[in-house]
Amino acid sequence: MNLQDKFKDFESRNAQAELGGGKERIEKRKLQGLLTARQRVQLLLDPDTFVEMDKFVVHKTTDFGMGDQKIPGDGFVTGYGKIDGRLVYVFSQDFTVFGGSLSRTNANKVIKIMDLAMKMGAPVIGLNDSGGARIQEGVESLAGYADIFYRNVMSSGVVPQISAILGPCAGGAVYSPAITDFILMTKDSSYMFVTGPDVIKTVTHEEVTKNELGGAMTHNSKSGVAHLMADNEEQAMMMLRELLSFIPSNNMEDPPFKPTNDPVDKIDESLDLVVPEDPNKPYDIKDIIFKIVDDEIFFEIQPFYAQNIVIGFGRMGGQSVGFIANQPNFLAGVLDINSSIKAARFVRFCDAFNIPLVVLEDVPGFLPGTTQEFGGIIKHGAKLLYAFAEATVPKITLITRKAYGGAYDVMNSKHIGADYNLAYPTAEIAVMGVEGAVKILHRNVSDTDELKKIQDDYKQKFANPYKAAEVGYIDEIIYPRQTRKKIIEVLQMTKNKIVKNPAKKHGNIPL
Repeated sequence: MNLQDKFKDFESRNAQAELGGGKERIEKRKLQGLLTARQRVQLLLDPDTFVEMDKFVVHKTTDFGMGDQKIPGDGFVTGYGKIDGRLVYVFSQDFTVFGGSLSRTNANKVIKIMDLAMKMGAPVIGLNDSGGARIQEGVESLAGYADIFYRNVMSSGVVPQISAILGPCAGGAVYSPAITDFILMTKDSSYMFVTGPDVIKTVTHEEVTKNELGGAMTHNSKSGVAHLMADNEEQAMMMLRELLSFIPSNNMEDPPFKPTNDPVDKIDESLDLVVPEDPNKPYDIKDIIFKIVDDEIFFEIQPFYAQNIVIGFGRMGGQSVGFIANQPNFLAGVLDINSSIKAARFVRFCDAFNIPLVVLEDVPGFLPGTTQEFGGIIKHGAKLLYAFAEATVPKITLITRKAYGGAYDVMNSKHIGADYNLAYPTAEIAVMGVEGAVKILHRNVSDTDELKKIQDDYKQKFANPYKAAEVGYIDEIIYPRQTRKKIIEVLQMTKNKIVKNPAKKHGNIPL
């Protein structure tokens, strides 16, 4: 075989590898409005930066006639490329090859890029579209999954790990995404479940559709398993790119700095009107967030889940910031099981990757009731307390209105390590609301006029930020219009913060 023939052979093998499960299956997916594994990678990465690895790897199985069904690449596209000029590692599952199932061979492909990502300090993005373990391989496939899970855990908090669910993912295929930092699903084409509807019907006799059981909205709003939802695959890739823009490549770096023309000392008079005079009237905390972040860009995480708390990324003065904010517009911004878990995990992510925390607080307390108590609100609320106390990144809290009871302590109070605590003049810092407190303190008083006088007196004393400011628990009381300017000043002041927690193997967070 001469040189020209060798080149032609190489081109032919290349073309065969890129066809995956073949033209017919690719065409079928196209009709369903789905992209191929390689198209997804090309959309995600900067143009012409993807370098594919292990393109010609094949599986080693001979059972069940598999010896005659060998496809180059074996259903996983793996390699590296760039997003906004930054190195990332990617794997993309090809559903046209054995339903995207995991073989020992393509587990090794994923392991290879995960090991490289740890050595080079770069994020790993998984584009998942898999029926789970390859049945024909038995324990070999299961071992491959466990090897990936182990690396997910070892990589956690070292390099960012992001999962996009772009098709059906069942069984073992859902556990790896569950360990990663963020999960994105597409609206009408992605599903996640440990066992599918048919198995559930057989075992528990429940009838449930694929969508109800594990669709994008189910996991974004009910289970809290997923963090983001895209309308289609194109939007999904753009969302992944935007998410990465707020996050450093590894735990030793700072997040990317993005210069802005938005003035850092901007005074916005409209902010003075956001918090209503009536302390029981709701308002949207996002009206404050959007007005104080650079260019009004806020990337919300889990917008459909536990909506009584808002979490997400923004920039202030070019610096990436993680926001945790009670939402008075939903359940009065109360803390409950779901919101505590949602916020705690986000706090721990930001702390692991050197992203400062900005807390906007308006919390009337923890949600009462048997459902919450039996569900373990004590344990789950403690997760948020633990996360804030453990975090060593710059921590800033602004109390916009209510800060009552244990929830005041939990929401990044001065006492659990906040670096700087601000408050609006509308802030109310107390053990509980006026009516509840007066009922306990003056339970023998029944005269309405006298009760009203006592309530007004209590309000005068405690429904303000000055008691806390007198003892140094609030560092500064500010006008709402100054919010952006003041928080950016504190971010600059705390930029070189160094705090080391006591040496230990790891803490025992109340799981």
